[in-house]
Amino acid sequence: MTEKLVTQTTSAEQKPLRRKFLAGTAAATGAAITGFPMIATAQTGPVNMRWQSTWNAKDIFHEYALDFSKKVNDMSGGELKIEVLPAGAVVPAFGLLDAVSKGTLDGGHGVLVYHYGKQNALALWGSGPAFGMDANMLLSWHKYGGGKELLAKLYASINANVVSFPYGPMPTQPLGWFKKPITKSADFKGLKYRTVGISIDVFTAMGAAVNALPGGEIVPAMDRGLLDAAEFNNASSDRLLGFPDVSKVCMLQSYHQNAEQFEIMFNKAKYDALPAKLKATIEKKSRLQNQIEDQRIKIEKLILGNAQGHKYKDQEFTGLTPQMIDNWRDLGKTIEGNNLDGSKPNGSFATPRGSTKGGLGLNTKGTGDFEDRQQSPRSNGIYSDFQSVT
Repeated sequence: MTEKLVTQTTSAEQKPLRRKFLAGTAAATGAAITGFPMIATAQTGPVNMRWQSTWNAKDIFHEYALDFSKKVNDMSGGELKIEVLPAGAVVPAFGLLDAVSKGTLDGGHGVLVYHYGKQNALALWGSGPAFGMDANMLLSWHKYGGGKELLAKLYASINANVVSFPYGPMPTQPLGWFKKPITKSADFKGLKYRTVGISIDVFTAMGAAVNALPGGEIVPAMDRGLLDAAEFNNASSDRLLGFPDVSKVCMLQSYHQNAEQFEIMFNKAKYDALPAKLKATIEKKSRLQNQIEDQRIKIEKLILGNAQGHKYKDQEFTGLTPQMIDNWRDLGKTIEGNNLDGSKPNGSFATPRGSTKGGLGLNTKGTGDFEDRQQSPRSNGIYSDFQSVT
């Protein structure tokens, strides 16, 4: 009886001791766990991005966009996957900048002149002054002459949350498609004409009624009589978009867009979040020297498109007359000498008569120095915009 009582007492005393031991062990274990540093978990799977181009799905330029994304995807070893949709899939072509800036799209493929309505000076990367740099020279200036830094300032001036990579120089563009050949600048008076960028001001100064439209909307507008004439880019793209079906005269020479190139654009927050290795891959692919083979293949396609264009019945391909070339030069002098209000500019840059956008800033003195260019303070043209961010 006594032994049983002692045994029961001992067991009763051991239970609280056991609970204390287990509690202490758990606390010690917890302390040990919290004592170890947290280990970051690496992202699994590729970085997926959704882009849109400003091009119709059948346009050769959308093929450029697809080629760029495929090569970047391949070069990343599967760590980055960019999907490119055609114009209008998410937003209209001219809405690309806003969509990328807001994060609706992660990136896009287009041209800087399409942002002319947001910031006039952006059109310098594509429709700059006539008789100026060609596209290769402009891209060299962009990389080595301060253009990259200036472009970043211009985007910052309109609060655009984007990172831009101009690439892919284009040949000088044709004057466009007309109902009859253009032989002198007076032929533009009253003409309903489509163009983009600084060319809007140039042709407005020549008396045209200019309407800027994305590529895919041009031919329907011409077919409905909303346009008398239009330019887009090259004979291959023009043919695929249907220009020969609504117009019979193609003028193959011009000076309105002699320095066009493409633009790869990222949402800045999305781009900044990329690993350094992927950023380096993107920059490498966008460099001029990496475009040589791509350009050669595409130019062969463009030339083939030009040749096929000649096979159209009743199609007339012609160039500018010497008088028209002289008219271009005279226009530059006219633009240099007048502001919208009729006053003389403070420097060598001015606003064309009749322009609704402001000064073109054609540098007919050929200084080539953007920083030295001046604009009348009474004008709100592209070079006053340029000076406001430099």
